[in-house]
Amino acid sequence: SIQYPKSARTILFFILSKQAKMMKITVALALVASAAAFVPAQQARMTTRINFEYGQYDDKLWDHAAKKDVYNKWSPTVARTGNNFNPFETFKGNSPDASGVYPGEQWYKDPTRGDVSYAIMMEEKADIEAMAEAPKAGFEPGCAGCKN
Repeated sequence: SIQYPKSARTILFFILSKQAKMMKITVALALVASAAAFVPAQQARMTTRINFEYGQYDDKLWDHAAKKDVYNKWSPTVARTGNNFNPFETFKGNSPDASGVYPGEQWYKDPTRGDVSYAIMMEEKADIEAMAEAPKAGFEPGCAGCKN
């Protein structure tokens, strides 16, 4: 074996001990980093609560009689909901579904419509005109129960 002078042995020991210490630190960091791979990830997504109520006539016949029933229960001064809306109000030329949702909006469902004939349409038109002449108390454009 090779014999080094005492000063060289001290320097060599110092260098080797520093390398050993750095190696220990490197191994410790590697262990910590690899252990992090087995820790469960934090829940990144938040749960969403859906607060939407479908109307009374959802998935039922949505004819003039049903619309009149919803209209009679409608309160213009109360906030607009799936059960409190004016079924005869139009928005961008469209009528709402049975839950007060308009085509193109989220939750819109194409309603089950009743039979239509010219005579029935004329009766409904006269009825709607009579309702427009005598609006409900509290009704004005922009009120709480209106879309417009």
